[in-house]
Amino acid sequence: MKVLHDTITKITLPTPYPVGDVHVYLLKGDTLSLVDAGVKTKEAWEALTVQLKQIGYTPNDIEQHILTHHHPDHIGLVGEFPRAQAIVGHKYNDPWLTRDEAFLNQYQQFFSDAFKLAGVPNRYLQLLEKLQTPLELTGHGKLTAFLDEGDILPGHADWRVIETKGHAQSHLSFFREADGAFLGGDHLLKHISPNPILEPPHADETERAKPLPQYRKNLEKCLQLGITTVYPGHGDIFSNVDELIPMRLAKQEQRANKVLHMLQEKEQTPFEVCQQLFPRKYESELDLTMSETIGQLDFLEEEGKIEKTKRDGVLFVKAK
Repeated sequence: MKVLHDTITKITLPTPYPVGDVHVYLLKGDTLSLVDAGVKTKEAWEALTVQLKQIGYTPNDIEQHILTHHHPDHIGLVGEFPRAQAIVGHKYNDPWLTRDEAFLNQYQQFFSDAFKLAGVPNRYLQLLEKLQTPLELTGHGKLTAFLDEGDILPGHADWRVIETKGHAQSHLSFFREADGAFLGGDHLLKHISPNPILEPPHADETERAKPLPQYRKNLEKCLQLGITTVYPGHGDIFSNVDELIPMRLAKQEQRANKVLHMLQEKEQTPFEVCQQLFPRKYESELDLTMSETIGQLDFLEEEGKIEKTKRDGVLFVKAK
């Protein structure tokens, strides 16, 4: 088998987030591309510039950005590279890159409505204000081309686009069949399972996606690809995909069974479930913990194990 790993160079950048450092990847081919772009901080820019210099490049050499998804630690420095005329990724990156005001207002309103429906008390809703802070660390720009399942990466004919929604509705990964290399963003991580994060429906959608069932489906799809090496957005590069994915799926099922047991004891709101699942984190990370909780309920509902009722504008859930 032809080994092509020397066309990928990992560059590690600091972030202000609990997840720690983020990796971007210099991808050599007909085009010199940067896969993802770190977070928009002085520290990240300096780290990127230093590491590019160590391998013989400068920011002026980058010709294209390839985005795995829209989160700020992955698109922050887009717009800082003078020669990078091309920005490619899933179309759902665009509202974040362009700062679409109507979309951002809808995003805020969606979470406010979803959390009220989930029984979150009003005193916690002020925590939603922090959902706007990632914009300070997000880059400006506009996609020059949309990517979707099965597409070939522009300038990199060996690489195929794999849709890997779940962690984000914009999430794509990139697979090279010649050697099994997988540029996976946050879809596959060695040390942690990424949060399935709630998002409002986009303009071409009528209902919100169900990110946990979606994520599980895309994990199972990855098992069929023949991945040998994962180049992740965070943590170590790794190769034990056939062991890791079943372990991730089993752990999610264990948590879902824990939630089901809670609901067998008594009917509860999603917020009450969240408090029990994340007693030390739900206040400081309300958006992430509620996303995970609602994801578990989505999964159990798809499995036909729970039923939902709404009373006085609040959702109540119980086991069947």
